Amino acid sequence: MSTSGPAAQGPRTAQGPRVVLGVGGGIAAYKAVLLLRLLTEGGARVRVVPTDGALRFVGEATWAALSGQPVAADVWTDAHEVPHVRLGREADLVVVAPATADLLARAAHGRADDLLTSTLLTARCPVLLAPAMHTEMWEHPAVRANAALLRERGVVVLDPASGRLTGADTGPGRLPEPEAVHAAALRLLARGSAAPDLAGWHVVVSAGGTREPLDPVRFLGNSSSGRQGYALAATAAARGARVTLVAAHTDALPDPAGARVVRAGTARQLREAVLAAAADADAVVMAAAVADFRPAQEAQHKIKKSEDPADADDALLLRLVRNPDVLADLVAARRAGGVPQRAVLVGFAAETGDERAGVLEHARRKLARKGCDLLVVNDVSAGRAFGSPENTVVLLPAGSGGADEQEERVGPAAKEVVADAVWDAVRRRAGALHPAG
Repeated sequence: MSTSGPAAQGPRTAQGPRVVLGVGGGIAAYKAVLLLRLLTEGGARVRVVPTDGALRFVGEATWAALSGQPVAADVWTDAHEVPHVRLGREADLVVVAPATADLLARAAHGRADDLLTSTLLTARCPVLLAPAMHTEMWEHPAVRANAALLRERGVVVLDPASGRLTGADTGPGRLPEPEAVHAAALRLLARGSAAPDLAGWHVVVSAGGTREPLDPVRFLGNSSSGRQGYALAATAAARGARVTLVAAHTDALPDPAGARVVRAGTARQLREAVLAAAADADAVVMAAAVADFRPAQEAQHKIKKSEDPADADDALLLRLVRNPDVLADLVAARRAGGVPQRAVLVGFAAETGDERAGVLEHARRKLARKGCDLLVVNDVSAGRAFGSPENTVVLLPAGSGGADEQEERVGPAAKEVVADAVWDAVRRRAGALHPAG
């Protein structure tokens, strides 16, 4: 099952990209109905290929009515058109949601016992699988081995979400929400026939802003929305990586499909989560806005102001202490062996200029001080970047010495475009030290 190849990939039509939507025989098949609607409303021409099991959950008439295309699960229907070969050859993208444990096994071992598995064998376009099953099944060594084998071959296999499953149990194994799978599909369509160059990588991304509690109802925080970090996680998943997203406080963003999300509230919690996840990482991107300071003491009860409105001396004095420097700790852990030597470490710097120096001069000093491999610089003067759908950054690689030809300006552009530029820079930095991809 290849994600690249010669001109066997079908041309795009005036109706938009050609997408095969495979549907496995799991209860989550009902979610694929909404995914189908999102794809068709976005202009894609979708051919639904369900398994026999999927048709027990959602009938043929539903798929045909919403796609406007004929539906078959076997290779014998319309055999004169040779659908088991034609569908895969002509598709711009194959998406399978849900991909059951049985379907992962059949795909991994090259079975061709129905129309969907035959289509997977003939596809020469990007292939996206969204697994969904009970936690015990997803965590079984056989299933994990099948997912790993497919990833090695260039298939993008999303990690399932965690949450309520069939019945009362909860855990990892839930199909990501249709909107998240749709977003991953769009990223693959945007990349075209480009190979998933982060396949085999484990990347860790931090996102959002930490909050340092002052009392039970107040905190010290910042304006980070988390959008750039989430875009980094989503684009890494679309490029084939296994993604751990350490999420601080965000603007209630939906979890990106394919990322394992670890929640962290404070700087110290985020440090612990990032260092744990980085123990086998190939790259760590610290996009979170980590508070530099925290209150020396957290009040156990809400701090009250004076009830006397004439009390002009009713002031609150705070003593702040320094938080751990997570990026510096990652660099130190790599030196000590707690983070792999191959790991590319990336920092983010939200900078403003002042009377001493400009934005880039401050950033270059920070890059030298931190010891990371790449620094992504945001000019946040006058509130730029926070909460915006676009971003403008400068990528500073270690050892650039300020040489303009080694620095890269990206944007203004969508945060997904900026994220791709960051991963491109990470790949360049890894170079021959990391042969995967």
